[in-house]
Amino acid sequence: MNGWRGASPTARLLLVAVLLTGLTTFMFLPLLAIELTAQGIPAGRTGFLVGLLAFSSQAFSLLSGLLVDRLGPRRVMAAGFLLRIAGYVLLGLGGAGRPAPLVAGIVAVGVGGSMLGLSTKTLLVSQEGSDPRTMLALRSTFVNIGVVVGPALGALVYPLGFRYILAACMLSHLVLGIGLVSGRTAAAVPGRTAAKATGPGAGPDADPGTAPDAAAGRPGEVTRWTLLRHWAPLAALGVAYWAIYSQLNVLLPIAANELTGSTAAISVVFTANGLLVVLFQYTLLSRVFRRATARTLLALGFLAFACAYAVLIPLAGWYSLLAFVLPVTLAEMLIGPSLDEQAVNAAALRRTGLALGTMSAAGALGSLLGSSLGGQLLQATRGGSRAWVLLVGCSLTAAAICLLLPKVRTRHA
Repeated sequence: MNGWRGASPTARLLLVAVLLTGLTTFMFLPLLAIELTAQGIPAGRTGFLVGLLAFSSQAFSLLSGLLVDRLGPRRVMAAGFLLRIAGYVLLGLGGAGRPAPLVAGIVAVGVGGSMLGLSTKTLLVSQEGSDPRTMLALRSTFVNIGVVVGPALGALVYPLGFRYILAACMLSHLVLGIGLVSGRTAAAVPGRTAAKATGPGAGPDADPGTAPDAAAGRPGEVTRWTLLRHWAPLAALGVAYWAIYSQLNVLLPIAANELTGSTAAISVVFTANGLLVVLFQYTLLSRVFRRATARTLLALGFLAFACAYAVLIPLAGWYSLLAFVLPVTLAEMLIGPSLDEQAVNAAALRRTGLALGTMSAAGALGSLLGSSLGGQLLQATRGGSRAWVLLVGCSLTAAAICLLLPKVRTRHA
């Protein structure tokens, strides 16, 4: 990867941290429900605890972004590592007879993950010599390596005991925390440099505390309308993306089983999806669509979502399911990083953490709405094609909303 070779030592270390924390997280996460059930915790309570982990991470994202901007990413990263290590310790001490450390551990792991994710992402998009798109594409690639490889490693270690997995998580976070926080690598500028700011008039003389429009020497033009024009459609797209994407966990597993008669069908989809992202994410964003604006990539991504759900309408068994994989993966590769890129480029220079936290909060709302509405939709349609028609319509509407975004082009290093 040219992006890896051209990245600074700081960026490389941050990407290695993303990879290792992703591996250990996905060693642990898929097995949490199995372990809780094996400890004798009822299924309903197990579901609540697993949901609490996701909620703790997502609900804290906006505050995490504010903390990154106020305290700096280095301090927030340190707090994230400490919280995660403490959370894994508490999970090891908790159990069916000791719910307090179990709940506290799950919340600590979730909140710590939110702080780690936003601080590392903020540092990556702030690196000198690299544009945000390249760093976000590399980050997505390394995260998905963890998604693909982590569960397999967890399955190999789990027969030895769940505490061995927790120990691996603690050790990796301890080593990475010492390496990243104690050295100079985390001491990057919290905001983007003026050279990487984009938009109308952004330049080297821009005030680092102002939004792109103000950087052109027109501070009076940064009005509520300007902010609303940037953020209302962007937040709506963040909610829409995660509401649509969440159907891969709600509607698709059931539909895949009905289409193919195989419970392993959904595993095929997720495995192929993860491998395609690992292989093509960086090339797609940094080479194929290098000069496209984030707005264009978002519109193409939602159109790909529409195509993905459209191929499920005929209910053609394995043919529909396999045809679904490529466009839905394309949508994921285009939309996820582009939402963050658009947010970073639209934010004031020293408000990167808040911008990324806002997108994470929109994602949390979208996931909640998508999961809730997906279940209702499943009951209402009873296995027909109407659910897929509705999702195609939602995807096309989101593609149209993309046209409301201002054109903000990344200045490539």
